[in-house]
Amino acid sequence: MAKEPTVPTKVLILVNGTPIDNDVVKLACRMTVKNLGDVYAIYVIELKRTLPLEAEVEPEIRKGEEVLDHIEHLAKDLGRDVETALLQARDKGPAIVEEAIEREVNTILLGINYEKPFGEFSLGDTLPYVLKYAPCSVLIYREPIPTKETSIP
Repeated sequence: MAKEPTVPTKVLILVNGTPIDNDVVKLACRMTVKNLGDVYAIYVIELKRTLPLEAEVEPEIRKGEEVLDHIEHLAKDLGRDVETALLQARDKGPAIVEEAIEREVNTILLGINYEKPFGEFSLGDTLPYVLKYAPCSVLIYREPIPTKETSIP
């Protein structure tokens, strides 16, 4: 017997200051509006291994705070409140999973940009880690492929 899909009541999103953030916030707010669920937005600063986790990396902290302020205002415009957090970690994947566990979310919503760092589309390191270790549902929202690259091989 098929299990009913989990209704998103607590959604965790990762934001990073790219245009896809707007889509992810809007989607998370819409997903939780009927059940008045909670949306948590996190911005993760990845620290080099040579720095202590408590290091004050001022330009990155300032950028993270600006991104989170933008997210809060966008959610307010949609009639929703979003709880935000600025985190520092060695890698984003474990930080996302730990935050999901701590906040007891039932859905992680990740937006990914269509990037080709070495000429080939890549999911990077964060998404595979979250897919492997997340204790809850994971939804992926990928931005559209740029129009000049839409031909199918």
